[in-house]
Amino acid sequence: MVPVEQARRLALTLPESVEQDHHGRPSFRVGGKIFATIWDLEHMNVMLDAAGIRTAVQAQPAVCEEVWWGKRLASVRVNLSRTDADLLAGLLADAWEGKAPRRLQSSAGSALPTAG
Repeated sequence: MVPVEQARRLALTLPESVEQDHHGRPSFRVGGKIFATIWDLEHMNVMLDAAGIRTAVQAQPAVCEEVWWGKRLASVRVNLSRTDADLLAGLLADAWEGKAPRRLQSSAGSALPTAG
């Protein structure tokens, strides 16, 4: 289980991550791009690419589900009561990497934080 405050801290440990309101929900951004949102007290949406979303859902079907925005596979919804901090931290790092500016990606490299 990952309490919503811990999920928030995990997102904000990523380099240059900021929290900003997005239609009444907390969103986490890097370089102005959203990489995750707290959907509600039980769920976090993590903006991976389509392959990453499918991989997460296939590997952890009790924890992760696909989120569609119209006809586009948009994110993976993580059930915070069923996940652990390591899994969530890994998903957030992958989403951050997909949204971060190149200058951050090259400097962050293997220095991205983990839950442990």
